[in-house]
Amino acid sequence: MIHPTLADIEDAARLIEGAVMRTPCLPAPRLSELTGADVWVKYENLQVTAAFKERGALVKLLSLTAEERRRGVIAMSAGNHAQAVAYHATRLGIPSTIVMPKTTPHVKVSATRGFGAHVVLEGESVADAQVGAERIAAEKGLVFVHPYDDFHVVRGQGTIALEMLAAEPGLDVLVVPVGGGGLIAGMAIAAKALKPGIEVVGVETRLYPAMWCALNGRPVHVGGTTLAEGIAVRNVGALTLEICRAAVDDVLLVDEVHIERAVNAYLTLQKTMAEGAAGAGLAALTTSPERFHGRKVGLVLCGGNIDPRILSSIMVRELAREEKIVGIRMIIPDRPGVLGEISTIIGDLGGNILEVEHHRTFLKVPAKGATLDVVFETRDGGHANEIIAALEGRGFTVERSESPDLDG
Repeated sequence: MIHPTLADIEDAARLIEGAVMRTPCLPAPRLSELTGADVWVKYENLQVTAAFKERGALVKLLSLTAEERRRGVIAMSAGNHAQAVAYHATRLGIPSTIVMPKTTPHVKVSATRGFGAHVVLEGESVADAQVGAERIAAEKGLVFVHPYDDFHVVRGQGTIALEMLAAEPGLDVLVVPVGGGGLIAGMAIAAKALKPGIEVVGVETRLYPAMWCALNGRPVHVGGTTLAEGIAVRNVGALTLEICRAAVDDVLLVDEVHIERAVNAYLTLQKTMAEGAAGAGLAALTTSPERFHGRKVGLVLCGGNIDPRILSSIMVRELAREEKIVGIRMIIPDRPGVLGEISTIIGDLGGNILEVEHHRTFLKVPAKGATLDVVFETRDGGHANEIIAALEGRGFTVERSESPDLDG
């Protein structure tokens, strides 16, 4: 199997110049403080489609003959690759068809159609969509644009490493999210050719360790609901696996909590949107801080296409972890003035009540009593403890809720 070379990737960079944004690669002092590494972030979420996939998709489309362009292209994807192919195919006047699973969120289907593609919904998974795409491609003579296992796609993604090392030649390690392997394969080729001593580390969600299993000769067991759906693949590419065996130093696995907290850190510390897959690199730094401590680390914020509702939930959950939002339950006498007394105690100590809910029909509650659930904001855990101690000091029995629910 022929692998792209540094020259191929440099040629790809020339091809996409002016059509794909040369996104900034900037130091991130607050993430450095969080992780103990000297962190630099490559902001691929600033692309038109908010993800890095435009690079490989465009290089592939530019490789087509006039006859292939006339016939059109087809791709399968549940998100970023779909939008990248649709956007650049339309821009180049190439008809595009995108096969997406029926389970794809409506917002992603609408975005893909908005970029000019004909969208076909088929199957329950990306694997089902691939079967459908291959069938339609054969029936209609369309060119299949694979999301990662393609020579031109790989060399297009490799342009990210060229830009990162141009921005900061002193990078010691690149930490790259891994799905099918196209991004890390292209970046590893470019980075190792430009700077042989650099380390290239991949990151997968622990629920979908397809590349880790392939590299370590383990049976592939994947499944479950992950925030990082963009890298949740069952099978890696044949080409990308060969390249990763030769050029990638390691692949790390991270859990959902660390991915969730990384997405929140990008939003609150860097003021930028990161989808779950994009949070995987930062999650690796917080999972294994000793490995990266003091080193100059380049992170690829590979995309920002995250559901706003999920992002809102992540932010609230992180506030709960930090005890800046606290939920409590009390059994109180059902008499006038009690609620006012409780709210006064919380308010006088600087707490801000967000929600209050009474329950009078629970059998474990006295007939002349009620349970009261209160969710309130605090400065931190110490402040929360101060408020709870004050409530207990006035004779109320207080139980903490494990996770305040602000959605009702």
